[in-house]
Parts: sequence; C-alpha cells; structure tokens
Amino acid sequence: MTSADVLIVGGGIAGVSLAARLAGHARVLLLEREEHLAMHTTGRSAAMFIESYGNDAVRGWTRESRPFFERPPEGFTDRPLIVPRPSLTAAKPEERDALQAAVAANPGIVHEIAAGEAFARVGVLRREVFAHFAVEEGSQDIDVHALFEGFRRMALHGGVEIATGQEVLGIARAGASWRVTAPGGVFEAPVLVNAAGAWAGRLGVMAGLGDQGLVPMRRTAVTIEPPSGVDVSNWLSVNDLAETFYFKPDAGLILASPADETPSAPCDAQPEEIDVATVAWRIEEATTLEVARIRRRWAGLRTFTPARTPIFEFDPYTEGFFWLAGQGGYGIQTAPAISARAAALIRERL
Repeated sequence: MTSADVLIVGGGIAGVSLAARLAGHARVLLLEREEHLAMHTTGRSAAMFIESYGNDAVRGWTRESRPFFERPPEGFTDRPLIVPRPSLTAAKPEERDALQAAVAANPGIVHEIAAGEAFARVGVLRREVFAHFAVEEGSQDIDVHALFEGFRRMALHGGVEIATGQEVLGIARAGASWRVTAPGGVFEAPVLVNAAGAWAGRLGVMAGLGDQGLVPMRRTAVTIEPPSGVDVSNWLSVNDLAETFYFKPDAGLILASPADETPSAPCDAQPEEIDVATVAWRIEEATTLEVARIRRRWAGLRTFTPARTPIFEFDPYTEGFFWLAGQGGYGIQTAPAISARAAALIRERL
C-alpha cells in the first residue's frame, strides 16, 4: 500500500496545478488513468484568456489569475504564457439590446465599436449578417502547453509523485483515510481530491457521494486554410453573440468551432461528421471564408456543473473528499486562481 497526505485523481490542468500548489506543504500523490498526462480536455484546448467569459464567479477567478499569467514564478516558463489577441463579438441587427447588456455586465473590459471599425478589423465578416459589435481588447491567447508544463515541473520539483496508467478501480473509506484501488496497487490518504475531469461524476458515484450533476459535453474544433496569400496571424478572435461559432488564428491556419455542447459519457472524444459539417456551414454563412479543406479535426469534453460554476470544496457529507471539478470551458484561464484557493482549503485540513 502506498500512502500520502493528499491523493489527487486526474492529470489534467486541475489536478496538476493543485499538486504544484501543494508541493512542499504535503506528501502528494497524483494518479492519472492514461499513460500520459493531459490526454483529454487540457491537451485539446485552444484556450484564451477572456475576462468577460463565464458567470460572475468565473469572471472573478479569471481576473484573479491575470497576475500569474503576466508574471509567473521565476523558472516557471521560458516563454510568455499569454500573448495579446483582442476578441470581437458580432451580433445580428435584432440582437443589439442583448449585446449592450453583455457590455454593461463587463464595464471597463468590453466596449461597443462601430460597424465600420469592426469590418475594418475583421474584413471577412458578412455585412449583411452582422450589424453590432463589441470588443475585449485585453483578451489573450494562452500557451496551454507552457502553462501545464510549468505546473508539472513545479509539482515534481516539490516532491509530488505522479503515477500514470492508474485508472481508478475502486474507492473505499478506511478509518480516517480514503483507499483507492488501481492497477498499480492500493493508494491511501486522508484527503482524496476528485480532479478527474469528464470522469469526475463517475468517481463521485464510486465514492458513494453522487455526481454533483456533472455533465461532460463534447466540443468540436477544426483548422482550415486561410485565404490564399493572406497572413492571419494578427486577426482577432471572433465569436457571435449567440455562441454558434468562433474562429481565431492558429499557427498560420484558422481554428474554428461550432461551439457545440453535446452531452456525452466520459470517453476519448472524437469529432462527429455532423459537427464538422456544421462548423464549415456556419463559418461560410457568417464570413466570406471558403472552407474548401479541413486540415485537422478534433473534439474534447468540457464538464459543467448545473450552475456552470466550477466546484472546489470538501464534500459536506463526508470527511476528506475534495471536489475539484466542473471547470467547463474555463479551466485553463482560471487555473492559477482556483488551484491557489483549493490548495489553501486543503492545507487547512492537514
């Protein structure tokens, strides 16, 4: 039997960032079901830092994370974690009131711009489709790999043990500890952290605590060719107000998504042909871009709570079981703040 102070299940951004924050304060063991870390949602994320994204709580944790992204700890990374990428929201003529409400909910962060300016900045948008626009000038591209690797190195440097290929086969309460059975044996700790991403609900059921209403939802993305001879590297990130599509530059190509949210069982998500066709159709309907060829396609699972607010708290009905789940589409941009807050709650119990 292998024992620790804190046992974390899940090797995505949630589990690894928490492990990094706890490193040096406790004996931490992290279990990951796959042979490699960040195999699912984290490794498939095209994350951006957008302060207007999500509900009030999410926006607060995003703002709280900005200083970390701008000034990470010394040695955390050798390249910037964020790079400026303003984001534009396009609204149809009948959506003006809704756009103004979205702007009002984010004072000082999002502001309306004239249609002429919007079309000058994003010339491929169809003038016959969109009439009203708002921009968040301070949004950023996030280097997800650099962020994740920084936390992983931080965790290992602090003595965290990471075991991959360890799918949880059973969970049981044993006195004052939790025991987890996996292919590598039995692991025990007084604090068990459920950071299992799309599998978090299933893990909660295994522990006899229910699933917190967590629902994994599939999100599809593709990359397409830019117009011939056009450098798209400085294009804005663009989405429509109704959240039926978004697109942004990506390594010389254009990354696009239909912004789908299809409930799914936990799995190695794969793109469905209907969703790939949908994104092509929506991009051509909203812009003058021609989707002649899909260069790459993929899908990931974003897991939400019913309130669409991530949870990081001890279960109120038992001892030592900590939920770190339901990050939805906000897990990367809120990871610095949520990992620090979660670590502080756990250290109080050790």
